[in-house]
Amino acid sequence: MNGDAALVLFSGGQDSTVCLAWALERYARVETVGFSYGQRHAAELGQRDKLRAGLANLKPEWHQRLGHDHMLELPELGRLSDTALTRDAEIVMTETGLPSTFVPGRNLLFFTYAAALAYRRGMRTLVGGMCETDFSGYPDCRNDTLQTLAKAISLGTDADFIIETPLMWIDKAGTWALAAELGGAALVELIVEDSHTCYLDVRSRRHDWGYGCGHCPACALRAKGWEKWQAAKKS
Repeated sequence: MNGDAALVLFSGGQDSTVCLAWALERYARVETVGFSYGQRHAAELGQRDKLRAGLANLKPEWHQRLGHDHMLELPELGRLSDTALTRDAEIVMTETGLPSTFVPGRNLLFFTYAAALAYRRGMRTLVGGMCETDFSGYPDCRNDTLQTLAKAISLGTDADFIIETPLMWIDKAGTWALAAELGGAALVELIVEDSHTCYLDVRSRRHDWGYGCGHCPACALRAKGWEKWQAAKKS
């Protein structure tokens, strides 16, 4: 097996773009996988090709290392989920204490399908942009969840899978700082212009931190991180 290869869960958002850059800096061969699961909009997925091309152009070694892209269809997840990410519904806090954007089982399925793909591709490292520092409380983003899942996948495939989460212990300001560290101003600009984090299908409003409605929890978190990072640079 190729221990110097990684499969990145790549949505087209800020976090997965930074994780892709992180993997390209560390692994000789990097492939990406995206998931269409019945999201209420495809704005994020629609940015993936632009981001991959942009990353490949930032550094010659990244261009050499960036391999195949894969898109997997998981429509049943959307049909099973009654959430604000799979329905035209208001984003609110629910009785469970979780926001209505939580899609139960999403990351568990994503990594399981990614592992099946990686197994066939001779890869054993999976990379995801999950974080439990600045996040919405999703239980499938927690480090314990994902490392337990990595163990279960390894046992279930009789192969030593690793789940890497480079953003797990940093906040959104730290994510912006990591982007600058990995690819300088060019990577930051690529993320601002071409990544999509907004929960709504808004690509018409440009902010300093990128495009989005400016009001949903994802936009608020991204904007807060940008402002904190900018303030830290000036201090």
